[in-house]
Amino acid sequence: MSIATEGPVRDRLTELAEIKALAVGGPDDKATARQHAKGKLTARERIDLLLDEGSFQEIEALRRHRATGFGLEDKRPYTDGVITGWGTVHGRTVFVYAHDFRIFGGALGEAHAAKIHKVMDLALAAGAPLVSLNDGAGARIQEGVTALAGYGGIFQRNTKASGVIPQISVMLGPCAGGAAYSPALTDFVFMVRETSQMFITGPDVVKAVTGEEITQNGLGGADVHATVSGVAAFAYDDEATCLEDVRYLLSLLPSNNRETAPRQLSQDPARRPTESLREIVPANANQAYDIRAVIEEIVDDGEYFEIQPGWATNVVCALVRLDGHVTGVVANQPSAFAGVLDIHASEKAARFVQFCDAFCIPLVTLVDVPGFLPGVDQEHGGIIRHGAKLLYAYCNATVPRIQLILRKAYGGAYIVMDSRSIGADVSLAWPSNEIAVMGAEGAANVIFRREIAAADDPDAVRARKIKEYQSELMHPYYAAERGLVDDVIDPAETRSALIGALAMLRSKYADTPSRKHGNPPV
Repeated sequence: MSIATEGPVRDRLTELAEIKALAVGGPDDKATARQHAKGKLTARERIDLLLDEGSFQEIEALRRHRATGFGLEDKRPYTDGVITGWGTVHGRTVFVYAHDFRIFGGALGEAHAAKIHKVMDLALAAGAPLVSLNDGAGARIQEGVTALAGYGGIFQRNTKASGVIPQISVMLGPCAGGAAYSPALTDFVFMVRETSQMFITGPDVVKAVTGEEITQNGLGGADVHATVSGVAAFAYDDEATCLEDVRYLLSLLPSNNRETAPRQLSQDPARRPTESLREIVPANANQAYDIRAVIEEIVDDGEYFEIQPGWATNVVCALVRLDGHVTGVVANQPSAFAGVLDIHASEKAARFVQFCDAFCIPLVTLVDVPGFLPGVDQEHGGIIRHGAKLLYAYCNATVPRIQLILRKAYGGAYIVMDSRSIGADVSLAWPSNEIAVMGAEGAANVIFRREIAAADDPDAVRARKIKEYQSELMHPYYAAERGLVDDVIDPAETRSALIGALAMLRSKYADTPSRKHGNPPV
């Protein structure tokens, strides 16, 4: 439409309304129908689902690109393919940008990037979370290197905001090449099955270079990243469910690193006995059980939000509430690989610990670990380096930290799972705890190897030595007698003991060495 340069205010207002209608309406109804036909919502429909009703305040809706060549000068739609602004989620300010796939396929150009840069800068200045709704075709090829520079500006801002404000990426369409690195720099990645994909090089390039044939979803779909690569924290069947969980996650997080997460009181008594824990966890240290049943019994109203539930399932990371206060839980999962720590479990738990520490969320660690996973693949894959990530994360954390040993805690894995020796503020244990360098059978075979081999009845001697080792070094009060466990408690007292310790630590202040930053293993 042509822009009037003269006329009464009423005409100008009419013209403004028409321009804004174009900006809000998007290209045309056919483009919207094509988006819906793919099972995808439009950018504005997604924002409406994410934010509280009527709270969205858009910025730069009238922005248009100024590029020329390749026909771009004749295509200058308002918004330039990205919707930016802020609103509220459960009454708290949240910033958002959403790619509009109907315009240039959501591809990023100079003006598009500038809008994202501005909303990211505003989020950091205001100290409020940033949510990106990603549905774009990558860099706008017609704009060349300026498009690539736009991505660089996003990456730099992602890094600057890391640990200062929560950053959440929601993948609702394709995300290829360098565009995939912005989500990877954020705190949490949500994906929707079938419609969202992430990869650095697509199936065509993979086939050309390696000869492998694979679909987009097989290469970088939601389930691949939620269960194999660990890139995605969550995968959903539809956008509405996905965005509802984004809202729920935001309700558990502080707005920034200078605040605490909002408290939400419940009718669940702080001193409620947890007697069922006596039965949930088997006395036999080799018998599996689901640690999530323990978490449900301990936390307020049995509610918890598990992070990366489909990846590295031998460790569980979850956000919960204890007496209304948000708390991070890290727990070994005996029902998956006996709860051993391996490369992926170490990475998963380390990143979660770092996130909680960055945003002042206390940590509770539930320990039932037989050790690190042995094997050539693990050693050659760098289990030493990856395991050190979790060790570094705990040692570096200054938030309140409570360790609870349920059953076995063997070797280096005991140390790494937030033991007193690496800085846990409070260490508790159940009477079923077994803390040792290794299991009794393995220890006896090493210590008494010659005596067992020389015996007339090696099996009888081995059994006697195993029992002797257990009674001397693995009884439930051995660590408590040496001050490495603060108290051995009845499982029925678990909830009240954890809440009491967290209340005591709420004003914890930890002075850290003066340094630019550490050098963690990566």
